[in-house]
Amino acid sequence: MLIHSDSTALPRQSRFGNLMGLYAHNYWSLTRILGPDHLPLGRHQSEGNVGMPVLLDVVERAPYTVEMKLSYAMIDPQSGQLDPSAHIRLYRDARLAEVVTCYFGSRLEHALGRDAPGPKVMRYRLQRNAFFAKWLDYLEHTGHNRFAWKSVPTDPSPPI
Repeated sequence: MLIHSDSTALPRQSRFGNLMGLYAHNYWSLTRILGPDHLPLGRHQSEGNVGMPVLLDVVERAPYTVEMKLSYAMIDPQSGQLDPSAHIRLYRDARLAEVVTCYFGSRLEHALGRDAPGPKVMRYRLQRNAFFAKWLDYLEHTGHNRFAWKSVPTDPSPPI
């Protein structure tokens, strides 16, 4: 005899739980597409199969983190920066990857102000990391993978 109970509903996941899930998803996507443990410091380029080169700058490597900047090789005429772009911090020990900002000259306090309320900061982080998860999926579907990255010299154009 089956007994059905409506009281066993699963709890709704919080925004923080969603954000941590995005961080984990982004870590595994980055690992699959970029292979960050095998890339030395410096600029790397992948051509993919749609003719739109992607640039990756491995900026800093510490025992548990890797700082990277990912962008298309296109310059925004208004800002002079590579666009779209993402500044990423990869936490190797926790297996998380977070988009810190989407423009490299800016920091969280530049985008939201110094005293931004917590819900606004959470919404900002969710939006940036959701965008990044979709971008990584697109990059993977357009032929970018861990074996396609070639080291390239950093030119005097604006840094990413």
